[in-house]
Amino acid sequence: MSSSPIFCAIDRPDPAGALTLARSLNGVVGGVKLGLEFFCASGPAGVRTVGEAGLPIFLDLKLHDIPNTVAGAVRSALALEPAMLTLHAAGGRAMLEAAVAAKREAGAATWLLAVTVLTSLDDGDLADTGISGDAGAQVERLARLAVAAGVDGLVCSPHEIARLRRNLPADVKLVVPGIRPAGPSGDDQKRVMTPQEALAAGADVLVVGRPITVAADPAAAAAALLGSGPSR
Repeated sequence: MSSSPIFCAIDRPDPAGALTLARSLNGVVGGVKLGLEFFCASGPAGVRTVGEAGLPIFLDLKLHDIPNTVAGAVRSALALEPAMLTLHAAGGRAMLEAAVAAKREAGAATWLLAVTVLTSLDDGDLADTGISGDAGAQVERLARLAVAAGVDGLVCSPHEIARLRRNLPADVKLVVPGIRPAGPSGDDQKRVMTPQEALAAGADVLVVGRPITVAADPAAAAAALLGSGPSR
């Protein structure tokens, strides 16, 4: 199995196609991420199918509900033995603590990750939702809340990595989407960085989707990512 810090986001709904892609990446990436599109279409059975590729799975469900409901969802998701599982930090302290308690009761090794601010949002988008200040300040506010509640790590954009490393305990895991090769990306990610820049800033895991999945040779594209130059 590869020791690469890259997890490939498989943003497609079909288990067979997802499994084929995952198998092609075995030995090249560190794991694969399955999100809401896949889970809503294929459910737990689909996750188990992709697991046949032998790669760790990042189950990106971004759970956000009342504490009891999220705790139950965490218990159910842990039965799939994901390497990582997400919930929204904005769900509040009680919700986060309920999720952490459910994970501890299960004795799971899964990293429970709190999502701070989606990488598709910038300062203007946050202002539209009534949140004043810059995205970095909101990320740090939610990150502190989540870490105090006992999560294993955080999902943040690459532009907040250095700030969080300065202000949070060193053992907090940072899982970072918004990773792109050098040059224009032309997609909906607004706060991006190259793989080398993100790792140098202190990221533990890099989540990469389209630069790998739409390539003619996904495995070659994944292998080439860690040689990317500086961002624009």
